[in-house]
Amino acid sequence: MSKVLHELTVELGERSYPIIIGHGLLGSYDLSSFVTGSQVMIVTNETVAPLYLKRALACFPGKAIDTVVLPDGEKYKDWQTLNKIFDGLLENRHTRKTTLVALGGGVVGDMTGFASACYQRGVPFIQIPTTLLSQVDSSVGGKTGINHPLGKNMVGAFHQPEAVLIDTDSLTTLPAREVSAGLAEVIKYGLIRDIGFLGWLETEMDRLVAVEASALAEAIYRSCVCKADVVARDEREGGLRAILNLGHTFGHAIETYAGYGNWLHGEAVGTGMIMAADLSAREGMISREQCDRAAALIRRAGLPELPPEGMAPGDFMELMAVDKKNVDGKLRLVLLDGIGHAVVTSDATADNLAATLAGFCRSG
Repeated sequence: MSKVLHELTVELGERSYPIIIGHGLLGSYDLSSFVTGSQVMIVTNETVAPLYLKRALACFPGKAIDTVVLPDGEKYKDWQTLNKIFDGLLENRHTRKTTLVALGGGVVGDMTGFASACYQRGVPFIQIPTTLLSQVDSSVGGKTGINHPLGKNMVGAFHQPEAVLIDTDSLTTLPAREVSAGLAEVIKYGLIRDIGFLGWLETEMDRLVAVEASALAEAIYRSCVCKADVVARDEREGGLRAILNLGHTFGHAIETYAGYGNWLHGEAVGTGMIMAADLSAREGMISREQCDRAAALIRRAGLPELPPEGMAPGDFMELMAVDKKNVDGKLRLVLLDGIGHAVVTSDATADNLAATLAGFCRSG
């Protein structure tokens, strides 16, 4: 039996859109009102397609639907795989009135969104995220893109969806590792903006790890509320939105070093947040007790505490130098100025940054 549990709106004026959260929605919720033309192209991957594609088709009654099934994995988030989407659109003669649909996790969502931003100079798209990480983070806010061998998400565009449909039932098929990866982004919201939510997570973490439906639905809703508010205030990351990248500068360096897909995005962000908390403590911005509180919650989510073995401080510095937040050659980091509050700064001292990197790197 399907049920909508929560609805909220990302407030962006004429480009505002709803986020619909519930269970049993795939196959029963009618999304055709968000499709202006008659054509729909559903983009998914070879893992998700057997599980959910048939149900997704039923969300668009009366529409002419084509599909593109991509290989699964972060390593395929590149130009070559992106072209498979364009091939499908052109071979099936999709016009600028078509609507793309992203059915899958963050990789599918980012690539479909980027394709929709580019195809015939921009067509609408809808997000149907099927992983916890994509439900609480990447499906909301309009960031789209692909990876470059020298840096993660360095090629892309801002392109907002028409709607986001979140069916929590899709989480029942997620491996435990993927659940933990999603919880990294959930914890992030508590650390950067909502200390009450952080306390709730400390109470409910065991239920979340166990994939209890009611706890996950609440965590998804509260995460989306936080992200929707930040995006509404700063759509294109001119200032406030950058706080959503807590742990990401360290994390993206880990992902690039390890090879895309070997570490899940959320795993790298989890480690990155512990490193950011450590640097925040060294900078005197939070107490060591607060740093330990953040690290303890991240560990309880089943996330790694240390970077890949062999990754040296020099590897971090080289890879962080191409981070998108950097300005005029200065490394800008998101740090904690108290639990529940984050800031973007380029003022962290070189000595403290070096001490953090030396403390976490296992290569010496």
